Amino acid sequence: MSVLLKKTNFDNVSSKDLAQQIESKKKCADKLPTWYNSENIYYPPKLNIEQTSSEKTALYKAGFVNGKSLLDLTGGFGVDSYFFSQKIPRVILCEISRELSEIAAHNLNILRALNINVINVDGIEYLKKSDKSFDWIYADPSRRDKTKGKVFKLSDCSPDITKHLDLLLEKSKSILLKTSPLLDITVGIKELKNVEEIHVVAVNNDVKELLWIIKDDNTQDPLIKTINIKNTQDEVFVFKRSIENTTKSDYAKPLDFLYEPNTAILKAGAFKILGNKFHLKKLHEHTHLYTSEKEVKFPGRVFRILTTYPYSKKSIAALNVPKANITIRNFPISVADIRKKYKIKEGGELYLFFVKDLDNKLQILKCSKI
Repeated sequence: MSVLLKKTNFDNVSSKDLAQQIESKKKCADKLPTWYNSENIYYPPKLNIEQTSSEKTALYKAGFVNGKSLLDLTGGFGVDSYFFSQKIPRVILCEISRELSEIAAHNLNILRALNINVINVDGIEYLKKSDKSFDWIYADPSRRDKTKGKVFKLSDCSPDITKHLDLLLEKSKSILLKTSPLLDITVGIKELKNVEEIHVVAVNNDVKELLWIIKDDNTQDPLIKTINIKNTQDEVFVFKRSIENTTKSDYAKPLDFLYEPNTAILKAGAFKILGNKFHLKKLHEHTHLYTSEKEVKFPGRVFRILTTYPYSKKSIAALNVPKANITIRNFPISVADIRKKYKIKEGGELYLFFVKDLDNKLQILKCSKI
């Protein structure tokens, strides 16, 4: 804020512009280290940085594409196109904002991504007028309305891919679409045609985006791949919804170990097939936690169950816990209300799970993390 109040030492650079550069660059330190660590990079407003893919997710997306040409319909800051250009010889980046297209072109030139052609144009209009076809078309529709409020439905995004999907499939046999992590997967499958794969991408257990691979000739049940990109080893789980829908879970009361799936798996809805895959018992049909007598390697967090208590004031008093990490699953009281009611501060090495068990009874699981 202090920068805004001072006159800058640079000709033709306002305090507001300088403040924008400083603020936006800070946001790139972890998200976009290639840009952050390069000289002469120009940064757009922080909202554009917030909306762009991180390097980790952009690199993951680049693993899908092949061939000789790719059209990025909604190029933005150019992060995805930069990583696509390392796999595809010819990339065309369309960006409707003149300012953002100029920033992207400048930075991509600095980064020596010389096989990307940046065009200041509406991507859909460009595609309508073009007589070219592409090996891949990529789109990341804007999820902001005219007042910059967030939208989540496909039809509310810009461009509306459901409206123009026939055009895209006419120009390419392979479409890669990025959508909000809040989009309902069942709704997405219904609204999009020929979905071959759906990727639920999390980074350090925070779901960042849904990716949809659409092929012009696909008629099969989509493959769903969940990935939690971690600093150590990534967690990957792959399944088909048709198998999930016909799978039956085994249930048990809390045993020796407790398993909490990562957020990508929870978003994808792999609730029954996950337990069967790892030979685990569910606590309840709608309590998406699992238990076992012996510890198994699992895509998520694993805990040792120290004690199980029935949920009551007496049990809370017996716990005598001034500080704990609290999680609720299929439980009628919020974490905030539990903390307030029982004066339990956040943190520490103890974990309390407030759950409903297979007998529909409310329980407290006192655990230590493994």
